[in-house]
Amino acid sequence: MNARSALIGGAAIVFGHAAFADVTVTRGPTPIPDGEAVAAGDITVQNDHLAFTLAVESQAPWGVPRGVIVDMAPVRNGVPDLDRIAFADFIPNNWSGWPNTRQQVEVVTETPEKVVIRVIRDFGEAEIQTTYTLEEGSDRIHLATTMTNNGSEVLADHMSGFTLWPDTGYLFSVPGLAGEDSATAEKALSDRVVAYDRDWFIALHAPYFDRIEYKSKDLYLLHSLAPGESRTFEGWLQAGPSGDLAPVVAAEIDRAETPGGTLTGRIASDGKAVENAVLVVEKEGAPFAWTLTPDGTYSMTLPAGEYRIYGTAEGYSQSAPRTLTVVAGESTTLDFGDLQPPGTVSFAVTDTSGKPLDAKIGIAEGQTPVVEFLGRRTFFTETDAPGKTQATLAPGDYVLSVGHGAGFLGKAREVPVTVAAGGRMDVPVELELLARPSEQGWFASDMHHHADQLEGTTPPADLVRSELAAGLDLIFVSDHDTTVNHAELARIAEARNIPFIPSVELSPSWGHFNAYPLTLGEPLQIDTSTATAAEVLAEARRLGADAIQSNHPFIPYGYLASLEAGTVPGGFATGIDLLELNGPEDDAKVFERAGQLWTRGQRIYLSGGSDAHDVWVDESGQARAYVHVPGSLTAEGFVANLKNGHAYVTRGPLIIPSVMFGSDLRAQPGEPLGLSFDLTAANGLAKATLVGPQGEIESRSLDAAPLSGTVEFETVMPETSGQDAQWVALVVEDAEGKMAFTNPIWLKPLTQADLLPSR
Repeated sequence: MNARSALIGGAAIVFGHAAFADVTVTRGPTPIPDGEAVAAGDITVQNDHLAFTLAVESQAPWGVPRGVIVDMAPVRNGVPDLDRIAFADFIPNNWSGWPNTRQQVEVVTETPEKVVIRVIRDFGEAEIQTTYTLEEGSDRIHLATTMTNNGSEVLADHMSGFTLWPDTGYLFSVPGLAGEDSATAEKALSDRVVAYDRDWFIALHAPYFDRIEYKSKDLYLLHSLAPGESRTFEGWLQAGPSGDLAPVVAAEIDRAETPGGTLTGRIASDGKAVENAVLVVEKEGAPFAWTLTPDGTYSMTLPAGEYRIYGTAEGYSQSAPRTLTVVAGESTTLDFGDLQPPGTVSFAVTDTSGKPLDAKIGIAEGQTPVVEFLGRRTFFTETDAPGKTQATLAPGDYVLSVGHGAGFLGKAREVPVTVAAGGRMDVPVELELLARPSEQGWFASDMHHHADQLEGTTPPADLVRSELAAGLDLIFVSDHDTTVNHAELARIAEARNIPFIPSVELSPSWGHFNAYPLTLGEPLQIDTSTATAAEVLAEARRLGADAIQSNHPFIPYGYLASLEAGTVPGGFATGIDLLELNGPEDDAKVFERAGQLWTRGQRIYLSGGSDAHDVWVDESGQARAYVHVPGSLTAEGFVANLKNGHAYVTRGPLIIPSVMFGSDLRAQPGEPLGLSFDLTAANGLAKATLVGPQGEIESRSLDAAPLSGTVEFETVMPETSGQDAQWVALVVEDAEGKMAFTNPIWLKPLTQADLLPSR
């Protein structure tokens, strides 16, 4: 036997160090630690730089078709590192590779020098053929996908391309498009996106792309295919064992044969080299790349052009920036010696009575690192020490935004702070709360929130810190298709004496559903990529759910959108209890659809959630459900009253009604009805509108944007009108355009039978 490898019992046995450079194929559960591919038919390809696994038999996330990369990691000394991705795939049209009925996976080439795997699957009337190629000594997987329209109709305006969804670390968006959730490529400075942390990176190179979605995790081309027409997409997935992006830029230069020059130098503080420093490169005013300096020195090749560069390190100040022109074939040396060491700031946050408050602290003004493992831009107080936390900051002047339930219970307070190099300081912060809804039996929860599964990057303890800082009264989690975080969150919630609602987001590609509260930790027993709607909802009930919520129902592959398109497996299934308000752009549409259901007498009510995945970027509770719970607050009582409609959903305004939402208001036809609502808005109140089955009934503008007030409406009990149910609901807007939508108050005209004396 030679020093390459052998397959024994489906597992690759590697002999000798020389074999590490070869490309190998392993069939069976992935050898990548923490990987999701666990089936006998899954395929892992590895060389001395990287390893990746195709889910051939294992279920892929979000119900996407099998045959996609679900595990990928750099390789160190012949051993794969931890899995770093949720999945990487070719998406034919924005959301997923579904609808899909077949997949074929074939190892085309299997030699020590090269492995090629071909995956063929359908997408409606189209065929998608992808080859994955890994060569000996390469740190890149070559991706080539051909999409062919085998149907008789034009596939018009499809957004197709490769995706990279990490399940940990940070994301460096396409340079020039940072901060954009969805954008065209006009301002892009490169054609790659990078997932990274201090000790790894995975980059997707996509030279075909002309637009991004989901903050550059999806790199698409908008195109159409006539019947019989094909289009080929080419890309690369690259991996490395550190957060250094110099190899990523070198790969771009090599691929495009771009002229480049070399930049070298030293980064120091007080004359001493700063170990593990970072050289940051900007182009056209935007972050472009960086390189690490383990011993304080650096060397990086850049495409010829104009740049602005500076040095920094964890907690250190940024050096004075330098501008330079990189000339093809030339080397330039620039040293940076003016870094200053970090300072420490300790916070104590209270209300005006001195009671500690869980709080979120963000840098509104001041130095924020581009390379995110060098320091956070957002901090939370501790769960076991409410109101307190400590942060390490680079020296300099800051304005910090400190808030508890900011935008709902009060406004965040801006606190100026000057951090001295090597210094320590205490910062007490007192916050004024405008409202305390819990004192009147109204409690809030974010009914759609992720922790650290799949593409979620928030550890359970940080989920709790963020939700408490948002002023929420219950802890909630709904990871995609897994319940593994339930036990840890239940433990933390119990320690803080706060109710916990365990949930799961059942995630087929044609609609997502939160089910709650569940039996703690009970695993799923269905395959969401093949289950019908009825089977998905039945699984929710088996898990113990009292309520099932249709999440973001009108996104392209939301449940209601898929029903309208006729693409839900098995068609409509009864059992939905709640419709989620999840995105400001869709809230009014969901509210309108809920109103149509109410008019038909269907008591399917509203819920709301943020869909937060990364609490240092996303805002926990930015959409939340406020529920009236009589007596002591429990998770079960909260869910029961939410399901019964005693609730409203808000992005800011707070509401206390004179007649409970979800209840029946009885009176004789034509009898005057008086309704009043006590309102509060941290941003100031702008407008309140009473609506019913025919739309707007009456609208009230609130002059001078008061922080609180009472609005009163006069209407009359309608006549009985056939099969249509009668109801009213309230829509409130604050001075920043943030909305609140209530569930209906049912108007029930008394009939002659109701007025007859009972025997």
